Amino acid sequence: MGRPVKEKSLTQRDIIEAAITCVKAEGEAALGVNRVARELGITPPSIYKHLESGAVLRRLVALEIWRRFLALCCQSIEGMSDSSALLKMVAHTARNFARSQPALYTVMTAMPLHPTDPDCVPIVQSIVTFYQRVLQPYNFTDQETIHAMRMLNAAFYGFVATEQAGLLTLEQSTEESYDVMLNALLRAIQYIRQ
Repeated sequence: MGRPVKEKSLTQRDIIEAAITCVKAEGEAALGVNRVARELGITPPSIYKHLESGAVLRRLVALEIWRRFLALCCQSIEGMSDSSALLKMVAHTARNFARSQPALYTVMTAMPLHPTDPDCVPIVQSIVTFYQRVLQPYNFTDQETIHAMRMLNAAFYGFVATEQAGLLTLEQSTEESYDVMLNALLRAIQYIRQ
C-alpha cells in the first residue's frame, strides 16, 4: 500500500485491500495477519481491533474476491444474447481469471458459499441471478437452472483445478480440449430440459 496507515484511521476495507495486494504479489501464503500488518505499516494487534482472527481475514478476503470475480463475469457478457456465446464467455472468463490471478482464484474457491450464511447470501444470490441471465435463453425452471449451474461450475472449475495441478500432461492442446468440453456442455444442457 505504500505509506503506513495511522492506526486510528484504519478500516476493515484497508485491511482487506492490503491482504489482496499481498496475495497478488506473494501468493496465498501471504494471507496472514502478520504479513498484512507489515503491508500496512502497523503492528498485528492493530488488525485485531477490526477483525477477530486470521480466519475472519481469510473469509472477508474470499468474499471480496468473489464480488470482484462476479463483477468481471457480468461485465464480460454485457450486451450478449446468443446462449452459446454467453456460456463460452463465462467459461473463458472463469479460466482466464484463474490463470491471471491464480492465488486470488485459490483463495476464492477454497471458501464454500453457504446459502444460509448471512455473509454469503448476497454473493449466492448474485451467482444465481447471473446464471439465470446466462441460461435465460433455455427457459429453465428454477430447479433446472440449479442443475445447469452445478454442471457448468463442476466442468469449469474441475478443468481449471486439473490444469493448475499440472495433470494435463499429454501433448494435445488444452485450449482445444477446453473448447471441446464447452461444445459438449452446450449439448448436455439440452438434456436438462428433456
